[in-house]
This record gives sequence, structure tokens and C-alpha cells, in this order.
Amino acid sequence: MRDDVKDSHEDSRDEQTPAPQGIARRDALKAMAAAAMVPMLPDAAASPVAPAARAPLPMLDEASQAKRKGPRGTPSDPVLQVAKADWPNKLQRRELATLSALCDMIIPADAKSPAASTVGAPAYINEWASRPGGETSLVRVRGGLAWLDRESNTRFGTRFHLATNAQRTAICDDICYLPKAKPEHQFAAQFFDTIRDQTATAFYTTPQGWKDLGYIGNVTMTKFEGPNAEIRRKIGVE
Repeated sequence: MRDDVKDSHEDSRDEQTPAPQGIARRDALKAMAAAAMVPMLPDAAASPVAPAARAPLPMLDEASQAKRKGPRGTPSDPVLQVAKADWPNKLQRRELATLSALCDMIIPADAKSPAASTVGAPAYINEWASRPGGETSLVRVRGGLAWLDRESNTRFGTRFHLATNAQRTAICDDICYLPKAKPEHQFAAQFFDTIRDQTATAFYTTPQGWKDLGYIGNVTMTKFEGPNAEIRRKIGVE
């Protein structure tokens, strides 16, 4: 092949080689504007340009996600494949002792189930209050725990978790119902509401909590009896 013909073919290939994809946003906008003007030019059909190849979308790499530091996604868009709390828990041992005592005042042990602290309610609340973006919750929890210890020390000369059950009950009775709490107890009552809700969430999402509710889950039924006669009468089918 002659050199001049070979050079001509190479030049033609160079003109048709797709441009690299990593262009700046400003250059991309310019290119889009220029493409919109092409049909109005007289030589628009001169030589077509090959479309740029598109890279495939990246697949979720669960191994790399598991090793990545920081929270998995966001509350509105969690990454459930590797759902795991990997942020540091911020409540201290002293605070957890007070929190455990309060959780057990809310859900104490009885003949059917163990106390809330036994199934990990304080650890759950610690993780919840320490979550990224949960600064307001952490302030409320820490402030409420400090209030409990101070109030118990003022009334009974000891910290909340060291007080007797009757003494702890006296304090909880003052803050367990927000609408009737005294003005000086409003913050503590809001704190109690928060801990009561989180304690119940922690407890009743465990097997022990399911058993306490009588929830049997997805189990095989050998026979389905249907609703009893009283229910059938109430719904008008008997």
C-alpha cells in the first residue's frame, strides 16, 4: 500500500474515534449546543461520527460496602444488603447503668418474660441515640439520664440505679405522663416518653418480646378452624 493512501486511511480513522468520556461539564454543554445546530448546517450529513460507547452501570459490591467506614446509606435510602450500625456508641458506662434501671422500670421481668435490659434494650437505645444525625436524641437521652441521677440523689441520697424499686417508682410516677407533669418536670417527661417508646421497640422486636405478645409467626397450621361462632354472628355470616 502506498504511504499517502495509508496516511489518508489513518487520518479518517482518527476523525471517527470516539472522544474520551471524562469531559468537563462546561465542555459537555457546549457539545450539546453544537449538536443542536448541526441540522441547520449545509454539510450536516458530510461524515457521521460514531456514538461514544457507554460504560455499564457499576454493580453493588457488598464486600467493599461492608468494609467501608461510616453509616450504610441514609434513613431514606438504606443499603439493606449490608445493614449494620458501624458508628461508635456514645453513652458511657455510668449512663448505661441509669438507662438499664429505667428500661427495667418500664418493662420489668415477670412470669412470662425477662426484663427489658436482659434482651438488650439499653444497647439498642445507645445505638439509636448515637446514630449519625441523631444529635437531638442524644442530647435528650443524656440530659434525661443526668436528671434522673440528680433527682434521685436529691430525694434519696443515691443514684437512680442504686435506689430502691419504690424510690425509682416515685420518680417515674412524676414524669410518666406528660400532660399531667409539673412544669419543672416537662423535660424529664419528654425524655421518659422517648425512652418508653424506644424500650418497647427494642423489647417487642426480640423473640422474648414476641412470646410475651403471643405472636407465633409464620408457622404451619395442620387445620384451620376459621372464626368462632361469636365472631361469625358479629360479622353477620351466621
